[in-house]
Amino acid sequence: MDRMSRFEDLLQGIQPSSRRSFLKRAVVMSASLPVVGSILSACGGDDDSSDSSDSGEVQATSTMPARTTIPTPKPAGGGSASPTAEATKPAEEEASPTAEGNEATAPASGSGEGKQGGKLIVMGHEGVDGLSPDYIGPTVNWACITQIHNALVEMDAWFEYQPVLADSYEISDDGLVYTFKLHPDVPFHDGEIFSSADVKYTMDYYGNPDNAMTTGSNFISIDSVEAPDDLTVVINLKSPNAAFLTQGASGFIVPKHIHEPIGDEEYSRQPVGTGAFKLSEYDPASHVEMVAFDDHFRGRPYLDAYRLNTVPEPSVRAIALETGEADSSVWSLSTDDNIRLRDSGEYWTSITSSTAVNHMPMDCTSDQFKDKAVRQALMHAVDRDSIVNDIWRGLAVKATTNLSPALAYYHDDTDVAKYEFDVEKAAQLLDEAGWTVGGDGIREKDGIKLQWNCGIISGDQARRPIAEAVQQWVSQVGCKMDIIETTDIIGSVREHKNQMALYNWTYGGDGGDPDATAVLHSDWSGPTVGTYYSNPEMDQLLEDGLAEPDPEKRKVIYKRVQEIFCEDVPILYIQFWDWFVFFTKRVQGLPEDPLLAGSQIYNTAYKLWIDEA
Repeated sequence: MDRMSRFEDLLQGIQPSSRRSFLKRAVVMSASLPVVGSILSACGGDDDSSDSSDSGEVQATSTMPARTTIPTPKPAGGGSASPTAEATKPAEEEASPTAEGNEATAPASGSGEGKQGGKLIVMGHEGVDGLSPDYIGPTVNWACITQIHNALVEMDAWFEYQPVLADSYEISDDGLVYTFKLHPDVPFHDGEIFSSADVKYTMDYYGNPDNAMTTGSNFISIDSVEAPDDLTVVINLKSPNAAFLTQGASGFIVPKHIHEPIGDEEYSRQPVGTGAFKLSEYDPASHVEMVAFDDHFRGRPYLDAYRLNTVPEPSVRAIALETGEADSSVWSLSTDDNIRLRDSGEYWTSITSSTAVNHMPMDCTSDQFKDKAVRQALMHAVDRDSIVNDIWRGLAVKATTNLSPALAYYHDDTDVAKYEFDVEKAAQLLDEAGWTVGGDGIREKDGIKLQWNCGIISGDQARRPIAEAVQQWVSQVGCKMDIIETTDIIGSVREHKNQMALYNWTYGGDGGDPDATAVLHSDWSGPTVGTYYSNPEMDQLLEDGLAEPDPEKRKVIYKRVQEIFCEDVPILYIQFWDWFVFFTKRVQGLPEDPLLAGSQIYNTAYKLWIDEA
């Protein structure tokens, strides 16, 4: 049975009006089955590549046309293919919107000849605090960093990994050796030619624990990187890593000759990459502007410039879109504005289900949250259904584990701890844990009051109502939460200045893979998100999940990860947003019916153009 037939089997019994919504939300199911050495390929992909796949070698076109895909290689150890279909954008489906709204419409995009010139202006909700690959976590950072840098392979808007700096790769039968053949004659912005030495340097530097890089967990499985010649990279893994291509191989490459002398902090303010745009102006608090790189190896972009302006207020971003002062917002608008712009029909609009959870991470080493009974009580104290249905107007799905329901193959909440809104249960748990209500109405234990600071991003009008609602709910069970605005939302918890924060982050699901090592492993939970969460069984499961190439066995592992996560509650997990992306009509060349929206759309800027007509 071919891939599309298997995927169609999944659609049986689903009403036609909701088929496209199902495809939007469930496509991650197929994208999240990366056996060692496999990268997603499109349904109806290049059957002529079967010989090279059988040998473990993956050929890739170097010009990377819009829908070129890297064929799926043979799994390590002769393993079987993924048990479910690998899905791509369903071109055969009807184009009309569904009630669920998970659609992409392009009233003035995607057709015609590209035009040279113009500046694309996008907006972010916070400042861009760094432009090196180590700063890719925040969406606004990513939307700029991806213009400046490239990786060996990069994910497109349909969960397909495309060849970029790599032309081909080969994986050993045991899954321990990856050999990449690089694209020749690729210049950095300063004219120096990219080579295997830059790949080796990048992976060695960011993977070195001594450098304490946030992205370091992407490279933890690497034993050594060799550069036998300028266009060959050999990566030796300590053990098979089912997520290596979606994490390590998709890491952005920096130039050794520039980065090595100055270090990452200085480089983050003056990056030089191989990307389609090179840095022109940078003010971390207000804007980043980049201009077209004439010698970009995929061809000069149509746009003359790409600019991101920092505009914290979602209402101001919405006005800028409506007046034409900006072309897009890389961060969500308010719920009302999202609905109004969506219904206007005046914008290219993409709505997809997020894999990043809207959450409140807690410093598990703090006096307030080191007892998991407190964390469990708070889950009961927060009315998440009200947040989804009333505050967020139904444009989200309540979180029941660390994984989004969109990651359908791995998401499993059948046997996890459930936390329905129950004030009495919350109070009971706190009573049993020894937190008694004092004369001021605030619970206390061993001289410590159950009072804490919750950091929110300065000017974040979208999430502030959630923080204010949580503030009221926890007060009903004898807790006091102070809301603190900050420009360093993650650092404030990492550095123990705030005991809690409110933002969105991925706890498994990045690139379609369930791995959550960077946020749930005790070696990384502190430096990444500041929870300092630690559980030896969780650590072992995460390590086992990376080493296991068989999707069925990985499924068992990540089911247990979800069970422990829900029992330990290192974060208050609230909801997975429906993610809205809008572009004005003058922007052309946007992807048709993307399955993955959010920041990934901005990875296509090198193919976009401006049409003022």
